[in-house]
Parts: sequence; C-alpha cells; structure tokens
Amino acid sequence: MRSELRMRQIEERTKRIENETVRIENETVRIEIETERIKKETERLRLENARLRQLNAKSRHLISCVDQLCFPPESSSTPAPSTETDSRPSSP
Repeated sequence: MRSELRMRQIEERTKRIENETVRIENETVRIEIETERIKKETERLRLENARLRQLNAKSRHLISCVDQLCFPPESSSTPAPSTETDSRPSSP
C-alpha cells in the first residue's frame, strides 16, 4: 500500500512538473515573440528618428535663410521703401 501511495505522489508531482514545464516553455515563446516585436519597433523608431533629424536640420537651414533675407543685420541693410498706402480718406 505504501509503495502505491508513494508512486501516486511521484506521478502527481511528475505531472505538475510537466505542466509547469509546458507553461514555462509557452511563456518563453511569448517572450521571444515580444522581444522580436520590440526589436523591430526599435529599428523602426531609430529610422524615424534619423528621418526627423534630417527634417529638423533642413528646417533650421530654411529658417536661417528666411531670417537672413527678412531680417538682415543692421549694418548691411538699407531701409526698404514703404509700400503702405494711407487708407484714410483725404479731407477736402
């Protein structure tokens, strides 16, 4: 009797260990899949960051060009003639 009980306990423990092993294997696969997803997302973000850095550099250059054209340094600028017209009606 005692050996039968001992055998049942061993079988139950073996079954629990097998179930836990399957659970761990499934979790490992899930983690591997998630790791690959994160790697791909990281690479996508790295490329997007590089693209945005290039766009920022172009924007800074364009802003600098606009600043130079619209707001030249005082020493080299000559006042532009006024193109505004007087919108008030003339008095007779």
